[in-house]
Amino acid sequence: MEVILVNSNPATIMTDKNIADKVYIEPLTARVLEQIIEKMKLENLTPELDISKIKITQPDINRPALQMAGYFEHFEATRLQIIGFVEYTYMEGLPEARKKEIYERFLSCEIPAIVFCRELQPDELFLKAAIEHKVPLLMSKKSTSSFMAEIIRWLNVKLAPCISVHGVLVDVFGEGVLITGESGIGKSEAALELIKRGHRLVTDDAVEIRKVSDETLIGSAPDITKHFIELRGIGIVDVKTLFGVSSVKDTQSIDLVIRLEDWDKEKEYDRLGLEEEYTEYLGNKVVCHNIPIRPGRNLAIICESAAINHRQKKMGYNAAQELYRRVQESLTRKRDEDEE
Repeated sequence: MEVILVNSNPATIMTDKNIADKVYIEPLTARVLEQIIEKMKLENLTPELDISKIKITQPDINRPALQMAGYFEHFEATRLQIIGFVEYTYMEGLPEARKKEIYERFLSCEIPAIVFCRELQPDELFLKAAIEHKVPLLMSKKSTSSFMAEIIRWLNVKLAPCISVHGVLVDVFGEGVLITGESGIGKSEAALELIKRGHRLVTDDAVEIRKVSDETLIGSAPDITKHFIELRGIGIVDVKTLFGVSSVKDTQSIDLVIRLEDWDKEKEYDRLGLEEEYTEYLGNKVVCHNIPIRPGRNLAIICESAAINHRQKKMGYNAAQELYRRVQESLTRKRDEDEE
């Protein structure tokens, strides 16, 4: 017997692979093509085809001009194919026999989908061949360049490398603050206080992190836990319902990581901040602060201060370096006075 466990909360013991053969934290099927049709407002020219099982696995696209001319070497058939005005007019000018040959060879390559831009309609021969090979045909009203720019940007986010981590992601003064730490240390409570102060929740407990570029990490919530916070002793709280739509956000770049930990009197904690510490997600480094927890410390104020200070550093001002400069100037001035 095989045990398959579906759970959106990576903090709980139920995600332990020792009690299940397979553990899924993210959705079992990501129906990217259906989402593309909805997001880009595309018209499905082949509604009789089942598109629910079609997978798009890479963010790159292809304009098949060379393939229409008969060159299929290095053809990336797994990419979404975009047909614009140039390809369309070339196809229209082909002899009937040549059309059949090219269409048959092109559509037999297991293409995920083809998009016609500028409301261009495929001819009957192309439509019939596409249905035979079960290749969805879609149509966009946008110009080819405009559609390509938009779909590449969207696919780069949607199909970016993704991991799920345990933590809370909050938008604090425009800075994406990822609060991490052991289960029960107070991450959700700190986030709730931040929300009460006017900041916005992105996700609680399960944070999906996508690497959209070598510089940017985007965090979001799994659909099933979006806008919910788990508070021990109370249960599940719907932040959007309690505090309004201004208290939540769908996605946020991760600019700062705050790692909460129990106070250890034997450990030396950074008290100046002259040197930044970093943590790494998907190969991208993010500034990280280790915050010790003990009774009486207001986590919300600490998170706010950390976010503002991080933003100030990005704008060119570092309070620790300014203090160091003042100390050095004072020592130099005192030394000069002693020499006189």
